[in-house]
Amino acid sequence: MYAVIRAGGKQYRVAPGDVIRVEKFSTGTDGHVEFPEVLAVSGEAGKVGKPQAEDRVVGQVVEEGRGAKILVFHYKRKKQYKKLRGHRQAYTAVRISEISINGESFKAPELPKKEAKPKKVKAAEEAPEVEATAKKRGAKKKAAPKKAAKKKSASKKKK
Repeated sequence: MYAVIRAGGKQYRVAPGDVIRVEKFSTGTDGHVEFPEVLAVSGEAGKVGKPQAEDRVVGQVVEEGRGAKILVFHYKRKKQYKKLRGHRQAYTAVRISEISINGESFKAPELPKKEAKPKKVKAAEEAPEVEATAKKRGAKKKAAPKKAAKKKSASKKKK
């Protein structure tokens, strides 16, 4: 089950759960995005059909950022002309959450939510041991004695 959509002047083949990078655009409410231009749909393997008015593709914004830097270098030989410019294209990463075709809705499986790591809690019993080891570790080592600088012998003068 997939659909072909147009976003930012490019066409993408998407299925529920896919993450695509599209040209930067303003997001809808709560990070949900609906792609209005559906070019083709496929409900079964091997069958592609024209979309109808009620067909829609909905996604959720995952990330917004800028791509890798592209260097644009202009050069004309023998004319002392060089110009170097850089460019980073802005993008929006969208996870396709739902595709509806002919009244049927195909949804992406829910992602497991990341659980926060529990903070380390020091037990009252361990605190004295920790402090004792910290004192041992924190004890400053004695600096090694500095070596005496070598005396340079007087240079011999030629007669």
